[in-house]
Amino acid sequence: MVPKGKLIIIGGAVDLGSSLSYNDNISHPHYIKFFEKGILRRIITESVKGTESVVEVITTASKIPDLVGAEYIKSFNQLQVNNVHVLDIRTREQANDPEVLERVRNADVVMFSGGDQLRLTAIFGGTNLLRILKTRYIEEDFIIAGTSAGAAAASSNMIYRGSSSEALIKGEIQITGGLGFIDDVIVDTHFVQRGRIGRLFYAVATNPGMLGIGLGEDAGLLITDGVCLEAIGSGLTILVDGRYISQTSIYDVEIGSPVSIDNLKVHVMSIFDKYDLHKHELIINKAIKVEEEVYLKMKDKD
Repeated sequence: MVPKGKLIIIGGAVDLGSSLSYNDNISHPHYIKFFEKGILRRIITESVKGTESVVEVITTASKIPDLVGAEYIKSFNQLQVNNVHVLDIRTREQANDPEVLERVRNADVVMFSGGDQLRLTAIFGGTNLLRILKTRYIEEDFIIAGTSAGAAAASSNMIYRGSSSEALIKGEIQITGGLGFIDDVIVDTHFVQRGRIGRLFYAVATNPGMLGIGLGEDAGLLITDGVCLEAIGSGLTILVDGRYISQTSIYDVEIGSPVSIDNLKVHVMSIFDKYDLHKHELIINKAIKVEEEVYLKMKDKD
């Protein structure tokens, strides 16, 4: 079934909820920086109600939900979006609470913050909240967005563990089920900055039918009709296509051994490029990029 809603996944920026302990000093106002404000603007542009949209930010993945939620409210407010609220859901019981579910039913945009994606799947999997989100995404002009962990958990399969430095070692990368808003892809975030190319290579090699999506910081994808991927934001998005793998050692070597892969196909997307998941075609939109460069230069002079 073709979704009527739109899915927006973002590579993330600096989200201390995924990197700081509770004892760290997090009071400085410049610790959290939402570089994706341009992407936030696009979220509101795509919403049917524009700046009048009701936005619910779900901070479940973060260790510092109060700080993260406040920053999102401030960022949206700067875009003249004032009906912004935070849902800090910490338990599965809360994810089935009638008051929480009513807020999700009334939202025009639901956005998952960064942090730990395993918290998202463990808390929301099989709940009424997730069921409502999926139903609304399929049947309504509704937006689901996620940054960092919120993006990584958006697909049916997700990476939840694995270091970048040892990613091509068999058994190092751990994959589990995600929230299931989109099939046949697997997403990794903070991709360029944290050198996670090996993680995505390994994930795709274990299931070449999945398209690997590596989102850089301030990079995102707007997904319409469940298959049309448009690059948004100033960062780069890397696509890894495993359908043409001719040979790999992944099923022969022992756990802990390095893995070899032959003939992975890689695409690099930047702003306004599009990729069709059904046709597996990349369209590089050169003309629009020139117009965007002119627009940005004019803004810099203002």
